Amino acid sequence: MTTRTSVSFAILALALSADLVSAQSARPTFPPHTIGNSHLRVLPPTPAGRHYQLHVGLPASYARETTRRYPVVFVTDAYWDFQKMDAIRGGLVYDKVVPEFIIVGLGYAGENLDYDALRRWELPPAPFGGGESGHAADFLRTIETEIIPFVEREYRADPSCRVLAGASLGGLFTLYSMYTKPELFQAYIAATPAVAVANNWLFTYEEAFVKSGRPLKGRLFMAGGGNESPSFLGGILRFNQRIVSRKSAGLAYEFRIIDGERHAGMQLEAYVRGLRFVFAPLAPETGPSGGH
Repeated sequence: MTTRTSVSFAILALALSADLVSAQSARPTFPPHTIGNSHLRVLPPTPAGRHYQLHVGLPASYARETTRRYPVVFVTDAYWDFQKMDAIRGGLVYDKVVPEFIIVGLGYAGENLDYDALRRWELPPAPFGGGESGHAADFLRTIETEIIPFVEREYRADPSCRVLAGASLGGLFTLYSMYTKPELFQAYIAATPAVAVANNWLFTYEEAFVKSGRPLKGRLFMAGGGNESPSFLGGILRFNQRIVSRKSAGLAYEFRIIDGERHAGMQLEAYVRGLRFVFAPLAPETGPSGGH
């Protein structure tokens, strides 16, 4: 009797298990959420073996206004910051405080990547902290000779209005690019830039740039988080003082502390403020609106 009962329970368990599997397989599948009007474009590997992927976000009017050219915002760390930029853009365009623009996120091709190691290799301009780092010159060269030509060939980009943006090491790279190739971009957004890495390397580089007599022309927005670590924020404050003291006639500059925010939390507001500032001359409207 006990054996029969055990067998019966085993048969029942198998039947229930089969029903469960059948029910799970019968459940509807749902498509993953994707960002509309966007493309992933994988570039051929560089001679140095770097394999880049561009995250391209097109304006709402892009397909409709087929002769129009658009400003482009190039943003580092696309795997994190492309979505931030895309989320911000619609509201700013709706408020008419920025023009419509193309977003190009600079990222890497492949799966299960170590983004920290990849970005550390190329965003800082000088080695720091051990490991492979300090190849910003190579990255900037790739942007100038490969990425920008690709974007301006494949999309209706306006070459007279390029913006470079980045946060942390990306913010450091943004400032480095401004002092290295000031003619390549017309505006810059440096959110919480890691200006003090490599023993304040950027301070020495900036001083050499000023002594060279080369002019700066464009718009720069820089910001730090009010609750970042004192040493990190201290570097940003010192660099802000350095920029202000130069009184560069051709550089329109704005600096903000994002109150109450730390290193990552400040970035969304910094990008909002930065986009408004760099695009102010092209804004469809200025001043307050009534809303609804």
